[in-house]
Amino acid sequence: MATPIRIAPSILSADFARLGAEIEAVTKAGADLIHIDVMDGHFVPNLTIGPAVIKALRPHSKAPFDVHLMIAPVDPFVQAFADAGADGITVHPESGPHIHRTLQLIRSLGKKAGVVLNPGTPIEAIDNVIDLVDLILVMSVNPGFGGQSFIASQLKKIEAAANRIAKTGRDIALEVDGGITPETARQAIAAGANVLVAGTAVFKGGASAYAANIAALRG
Repeated sequence: MATPIRIAPSILSADFARLGAEIEAVTKAGADLIHIDVMDGHFVPNLTIGPAVIKALRPHSKAPFDVHLMIAPVDPFVQAFADAGADGITVHPESGPHIHRTLQLIRSLGKKAGVVLNPGTPIEAIDNVIDLVDLILVMSVNPGFGGQSFIASQLKKIEAAANRIAKTGRDIALEVDGGITPETARQAIAAGANVLVAGTAVFKGGASAYAANIAALRG
């Protein structure tokens, strides 16, 4: 039986003046997870939000909070995001000297641990930590800003990650983030992805369009 496709709207594309209401609306529209991009202006060229905002948003949705930390060094902040209400915390191998230790820390806090591969990060970066991850996130754009175009060369990386997951026999989610549209969603799913992060494609058209937008990404 095929793994169901889960949709994780990225609040980076939501109306920041109405974030609580936006999260309620996408949850009601069928979002499986809420994807929260945390950027520090150092590891990536943008600044977004911190733990206080996640804590404030937590009561607005029962959907799991999928928190992607683009922070370096990341370890000093993991506890704060766990305490704020993250259900999963996803980190980059480049965001600290010891990715294995960082993943251990996330799991020790009772959270799902994920590892992120940037477009320039080789698939081999996950080989020695795959036993510690619940999720592998393949970035199909360079992280930092919403609205970028899908980098097609990452489809091979998605396939390689899917093959590695299959060999573990474990239930590891394979997530793709960046330039996801109904068309690129189909390509990512065909390559093995089962969680799709989408910002612009979900939030365009306002709240009345969210359910149709989410359905279109499921294929």
